Amino acid sequence: MRAETPEPLDDPVALLARLVALDSVNPDLVPGGAGETGIAGFCGGWLAARGFEVHRLERRPGRPSLVAIARGAGGGRSLMLNGHVDTVGMAGYDGDPLAPRILGGRMYGRGTFDMKGGVAAMMVAAARAAAPGSLRGDVIVACVADEEHGSLGTEEVLESFTADAAIVTEPSHLEVTLAHKGFAWFEVEVQGRAAHGSRPDLGVDAIAKAGHFLVALEELGRRLAEGPAHPLLGTGTVHASVIRGGEEPSTYPATCRVTLERRTVPGESADGVERELTAVLGRLAAEVPGFRYRLTRGLHREPFEADPEAAVVRVLTRNAEKVLGRRPVVRAEPFWTDCALLDRAGIPCLLFGVNGEGAHAATEWVDLASLDRLTRILTDTVTEFCS
Repeated sequence: MRAETPEPLDDPVALLARLVALDSVNPDLVPGGAGETGIAGFCGGWLAARGFEVHRLERRPGRPSLVAIARGAGGGRSLMLNGHVDTVGMAGYDGDPLAPRILGGRMYGRGTFDMKGGVAAMMVAAARAAAPGSLRGDVIVACVADEEHGSLGTEEVLESFTADAAIVTEPSHLEVTLAHKGFAWFEVEVQGRAAHGSRPDLGVDAIAKAGHFLVALEELGRRLAEGPAHPLLGTGTVHASVIRGGEEPSTYPATCRVTLERRTVPGESADGVERELTAVLGRLAAEVPGFRYRLTRGLHREPFEADPEAAVVRVLTRNAEKVLGRRPVVRAEPFWTDCALLDRAGIPCLLFGVNGEGAHAATEWVDLASLDRLTRILTDTVTEFCS
């Protein structure tokens, strides 16, 4: 990969402005989106110019991820810094989403918070910490594609690379995030019988039958909310996301499809959710005349929970306390991140990132003081962990 001529971008604010100006909308979310090609090329050049060994992974054309490695002298622990470079769409954004502007200590623009701020911090931190000969262990920077949709980037990275530990720099308000929920998507097809609207003796209304399932789903949600709670995440949840059924006003609908999402906490699994839903649907089939269904499992991702005594957690917490002047808050997130994939691959990890607001919103910003603190904390963590 061509090395970019070094320029004064070792300041994370300047680097972030360059990253925000690069369109990297995920095309799986927005058809025709730019994808990660441009930003991957820029990040690869930036890292190569600073002595990193750069690997480009691109199983899906136009959807590259980068793995950049600063090799240590040997005998030390390796640490991966992981961040996604794709963003959600820009329609409805207030102003020009690709023109970063600084106002009142904040930088505004699409991706400033979610999560190009974290990517800028981890790139600068890795470059600062990995001066030639300064570390024994390897520093690995993974700039990954597709986290906003299917996380295919981190999945591809983990097929070829590993580390002794990892930090995902998703925004966390400079709080140590040790757990997050997973999710499982299912489709329930409630089956009726098509007939002319004038022939109730022949037709079976799939939409009306689906109503029984929606009531039962709401009741399941109430039971979950009243059940055992995870100390950081609370309980799992369930909701109906999409419903489709019917052809025209004068026809009994033959099918009604309900897509639902079940958010899971540690200790819950997609298999368990499938058993849970099968029990609900089986009861309806026994109690509601003419109720027939088909249950199909869709995408699912595991929940995540870190070991609070893992070395990477202790090292980062210690360095965060030094920079912040206080013990950092320990928290969990309700949304899913690539931490779960790293954990499943046997890599101890946690999530730690910037402060700000506006992920996926019409206005998005990052607090620049938090960006500076994050960069310092990551630099010190890499230095200590890999020495």
